[in-house]
Amino acid sequence: MPSEQGQLTVTRIIKAPPAIVWKAWSTPEHLAKWWIPAPIECQVVKLDLRPGGGFETRMREDEGEFQPHVQACFLEVVPEARLVWTTVLTEGWQPAEPWLALTAIITFEAQESGTRYSARVLHRNAADSRKHEELGFHEGWGTAIDQLAEFAERSM
Repeated sequence: MPSEQGQLTVTRIIKAPPAIVWKAWSTPEHLAKWWIPAPIECQVVKLDLRPGGGFETRMREDEGEFQPHVQACFLEVVPEARLVWTTVLTEGWQPAEPWLALTAIITFEAQESGTRYSARVLHRNAADSRKHEELGFHEGWGTAIDQLAEFAERSM
């Protein structure tokens, strides 16, 4: 359920240490394997993990052409701890007009059993948050995180 402030959150415990989960996020060929719910294929175009760096992925279903998925800018990068990116900017802090404005705050917290991985997604308002939820936020982001967990746990 979206909050009044326009936030959606999904959290999972991944049975792998933050270093492994971070590697799955920070290596383009690894990110491409879990970032979009299967069977949709992901192509990582940019993954410049620094403030102002570009983050761009494309997706395709079946054998069609790759289509835009995410085009964003990293705001904060703390290896093995936190990633913050937004779709309202692109690489180099360039303003953008996304179809859905959001800022994602991803955290990696060490736990005895592995990593507490949380994705908190901020929207301009509660209406945009509801729209994202209706489009399948929990199912889509939850599935991607489950795929991340499976990938990270196999990588150990």
